[in-house]
Parts: sequence; C-alpha cells; structure tokens
Amino acid sequence: MGLCVAVVLDDRAHLDRLQEDLATVTPPLRLTAVGSGATAPLEVMELNPALQRQRRQRRMATWLLPFGFAAGAMFTFITDLETFRFAGPLGEPLLGGLLGMVSGWMGSFAAAASVTGDGDDRIRGVRNRLDEGAMVLLVEAPAGETLPWTRLQAARPRAVVRLRED
Repeated sequence: MGLCVAVVLDDRAHLDRLQEDLATVTPPLRLTAVGSGATAPLEVMELNPALQRQRRQRRMATWLLPFGFAAGAMFTFITDLETFRFAGPLGEPLLGGLLGMVSGWMGSFAAAASVTGDGDDRIRGVRNRLDEGAMVLLVEAPAGETLPWTRLQAARPRAVVRLRED
C-alpha cells in the first residue's frame, strides 16, 4: 500500500460521514475507523509500535535463520573443530548449522528491538488524541495513487497526520 494518513475527527457521526464519502472513491481506499466503538488502537499495525517491531522481527528471521544455518554448518567444516564428535561426520555440521540457526533467530529479536519506528512521535500524537476521546480514520491509498485531499480537507478534521509514505 502507499500513503497512509490518520484523520483525527471530533465524534463518531463526523467519522461516519467522512467514511461514507471516501467509500465512493475510485480506486478504493483502505479505511479503518479507530476509537471508542470501533477498532482498538492496539489492534492497528500503524498505531502500535509493538506490532511493528514484531513484524520487523519476523521479516528479519526469514533471512537470518537460513543464513545462520549455512554459516554454522560452514564454520564447522572450515575450522575442523570436533565440538560435536559424538554426532559423527554428518551430524557435526548439522548441529553446527542448528546452532547457527538459533543464533540467527536470537539476532532477529535483537535487530528488531534496536530499530525505532520512523513515525513514533506522530503515532504518539495520534494515540494521545485517541485517549482524549477523538476518533481517527486511517486512510490508505494503493501504491502510486494519491489521496483525495480535497475531500479530506472538506471534512474539517482536527488534524491530518501522515503516518507512512511508501
């Protein structure tokens, strides 16, 4: 998906009117209502840094696990160490690969936790407004498409916050 913005509105009726208006836009936009009586902020990826970190960790793991296995097996072959002599000539590199894979898995957690999100301050501002009782409509356009800015501004929102631009 492309550009994602959070439109902060005063009440549910205001949000429903804007959502109905944006539902007619072509190409279709992804619209998510967040606030009381709608989706909880903790369930929305764009507003929950913990979910974003979890997604980063899974993506890192898909790369680090196979490379960790290959590195562990290769290290066992290259060094001629007999750390796992009991496993035999085929089991020893296999165990080394499994240990490398475990280290890649642990590395994915460390790498994902060390990166802070780009829009953490903007997310915090939107979450603070949600805590104040405002409603938020997340509007996400398909890649390469622009948002209907005139319709968004015509709704007279409290704020329009750009969360992500792909």
